[in-house]
Amino acid sequence: MKITEIETFVVDAGWRPWQFVAVRTDDGITGYGECSDGRNPYGIVGTVDDFAPLVVGRDPRAVEAIYWDLYRVGRQSPGGIAAKAIAGIELALWDAKGKALGVPVHELFGGPIRERQRLYWSHCGSSRARNYELIGTPPIDSYEAFTALGREVTERGFTALKTNLVIPGTPARGFGFGFGGGPPDQDVPVEILDNVERQLAAFAAGVGPGVEIALDLNFNYKPEAAAKICRIAEQFTMLWVEIDMYEPEALRQIKDGTTVPITSGENLYGIRDYRRYFEARSMDNVMIDVPWNGFARSRDVALLAESYELNVAPHNYYSHLSTHIALHLCATVPNVRIMEIDIDDVPWKDELTGGGLDFVDGTLAVPSGPGWGIDLDEDVARAHVWERGRGPGYTAAPIGTR
Repeated sequence: MKITEIETFVVDAGWRPWQFVAVRTDDGITGYGECSDGRNPYGIVGTVDDFAPLVVGRDPRAVEAIYWDLYRVGRQSPGGIAAKAIAGIELALWDAKGKALGVPVHELFGGPIRERQRLYWSHCGSSRARNYELIGTPPIDSYEAFTALGREVTERGFTALKTNLVIPGTPARGFGFGFGGGPPDQDVPVEILDNVERQLAAFAAGVGPGVEIALDLNFNYKPEAAAKICRIAEQFTMLWVEIDMYEPEALRQIKDGTTVPITSGENLYGIRDYRRYFEARSMDNVMIDVPWNGFARSRDVALLAESYELNVAPHNYYSHLSTHIALHLCATVPNVRIMEIDIDDVPWKDELTGGGLDFVDGTLAVPSGPGWGIDLDEDVARAHVWERGRGPGYTAAPIGTR
């Protein structure tokens, strides 16, 4: 069994692109991986092409040997585009190996610990704020829209949601997903603090007492500003406040000053990056992006987190392929808190992988088919190509710039 070709796809996902890797073999098996990134899509697939000569002609079942060869070649450019490209290839190799053996990938790592995985509805409200027409949903033009959306979350069986900071209006304004960042000083104006309270209160009124709320601040705030937001969030039933920060001690400062759980890590790569944060006790829950780390390295991080008595949560706002990959991770490690998923998305999301997902009470079943248990429909991928040179869909002015 030999690898004959590596092909990549950059798919239009509305306000961001998705990237996929197909590893083809001489016996007709194709393994699929996802390495989606909203900012450098063609840089990532170009790097996959750069790595291809080191992969084509080899046995795809030698996943770890191929991974470490690619890692050594890219060692002088750790993380970022190189890591995502390697992850896309590695994920496709695991899929091919599972298909060749006729087993799900989780069986290669000891079989499933759980049969179903609890999910939270991510970018709840923030997806609709900028893209309601494409999604086919009501706009976020008032705080009452958050309350109505909260009721929808509960009615559809979810027990948790995550939102970004959004000020309702026509158009809505905000920080984070779909909006870009805030002012360069990363301060938090009084306007934002007032909005945090009103937005979380509106969601809380809609979901009722049985649903947890998470708030994602991304990289937008310095510790002082993030601490102010966390103090406001303390009055609500919070799943967590999510904060990205490249300084473990600064994140620990925020964590020590609030009763709200702190989650971080979506931007980190491998145990070398995460270990500093674990040693500093910087976070309560650990976010892991599997399409950026690859499967085996994500599992390494999850098990290292277990040794520090920390729970993990897969970062997953991508396609259904990524969702299946993340479910396999959840199936093979004990310390999963919850898993992310985007519900509001482009109309062709289901078509891209042959159909929709079967949600039951805000959970998904662990896949049981060979490999990831799902395939990329390449015809659909080619029908929705992300235009080369098109930047991320972050065009509206964020809060604090008008």
